[in-house]
Amino acid sequence: MSAASAVTHNHTPTPNGSHKSHSPLKGLDYSVLQQCMHCGLCLPTCPTYDATKLERNSPRGRIALMRAIADDRLEATKDFGDEMYFCLGCLACMTACPAGVNYAELFENARAEAEQSKVLDNPKRSLIRNVTLRWLFMDMGRLQALGFGIRLYQQLGFQAFLRKSGVMKLMPKRMRELEAMTPTMQPKFTADMVSPITHPSSEKKYKVAMLTGCAQDLMFSDVNRDTVEVLARNGCEVITPAEQSCCGSLHAHNGELDMAAELARKNIDQFPPEQFDAIITNAAGCGSHLKHYANILKNDPVYEKRAHLWDAKVKDIHEWLGQIGIEPPPTRNQPPQNVTYHEACHLCHGQKITAQPRQLLKAIPNLKLTELPESTWCCGSAGIYNVIQPEMANELLDRKLKHIRSTRSQIVATGNPGCMAHIQNGARQQNLSLRIAHPISLLAEAYRRADA
Repeated sequence: MSAASAVTHNHTPTPNGSHKSHSPLKGLDYSVLQQCMHCGLCLPTCPTYDATKLERNSPRGRIALMRAIADDRLEATKDFGDEMYFCLGCLACMTACPAGVNYAELFENARAEAEQSKVLDNPKRSLIRNVTLRWLFMDMGRLQALGFGIRLYQQLGFQAFLRKSGVMKLMPKRMRELEAMTPTMQPKFTADMVSPITHPSSEKKYKVAMLTGCAQDLMFSDVNRDTVEVLARNGCEVITPAEQSCCGSLHAHNGELDMAAELARKNIDQFPPEQFDAIITNAAGCGSHLKHYANILKNDPVYEKRAHLWDAKVKDIHEWLGQIGIEPPPTRNQPPQNVTYHEACHLCHGQKITAQPRQLLKAIPNLKLTELPESTWCCGSAGIYNVIQPEMANELLDRKLKHIRSTRSQIVATGNPGCMAHIQNGARQQNLSLRIAHPISLLAEAYRRADA
């Protein structure tokens, strides 16, 4: 009996297309697991395999573990769960794979397997996940309240006092590391700077929705403001509701697929895709997830059809501007700028968007773009990877900063808030004089200078 036919009995679909097993990996279409040819072309592109040279730390090795569980040859164990969370989820292997293996789907279901089997459970971890994934990120009001508290902590000088007083030296090493990673909150959130409806500054050509994000809204709300300004400058009426929901990427990437589906439904209800020419995101990690709601909501009789339309309407800001074309900024009042570009993993590997950000940057007068060596290599941020896997994350950050220094650029452009915050922290720790900016902010500034 062939391997494929041997496992058919373990994957018997029920009439509605779901599976009898509660195992996420056993519930997958088995062809997704079979697709890997074990050719090894992914190995040189995988940051964890590059660091350890261990087969289990490679995409090929991880898929072998996933398939063994689906085949009932292996039970989920703590080692399995640890391995799935050692993976960055950078998706570089998908760019390299000649067989088109959908590693993103495998990766999410493997982490869901680890969570549902409870092999990683302990009281501390469960508390953290309950507070963050199940409570904080399920309601943006709660998240903004936390952001407001951190903003006060920083603006009133408590953070500076603690860092200068030496008190932090008395704290455990990991506590000191986490405090050093505390992001700087913006003085205002997006809703304080952006109207619910922004009319185009010229003839209206498109009606778009603007997704403000979670981390983006707290740490880089100025990028949201810049995005809306650029869209309006280029003929778009922009709808930006003050109250929005998380996209669900954090949940999907951490094994909470049911919560990711709940958030997908909320977003589709708030932004009916049939009402917009495009649904805009400016965060690479969010965008990669947002474009796959149809897969999250497959077999949902109410939402599946709308989810397919949603997926077609979601556009990364670089992608959308590349599609509609932009008004080039006038040359007046444009100072020289030396810029290098770091490609966020979920933009280049997850969404295959590489040319458009460069085209946008090259449209800015007096901007010199220097290519970054290993521009598509992960910086180590990878969602919350720099929190749960600090050692590997810092190795990758050091590697990234070394290449950035080699370009002698004063500005690093990148299209993801996680990358921006992680590289900012690294530059500060190494006393590097670098500005980390979203490409859309550089374009918005060019427009403003020309208008001054």
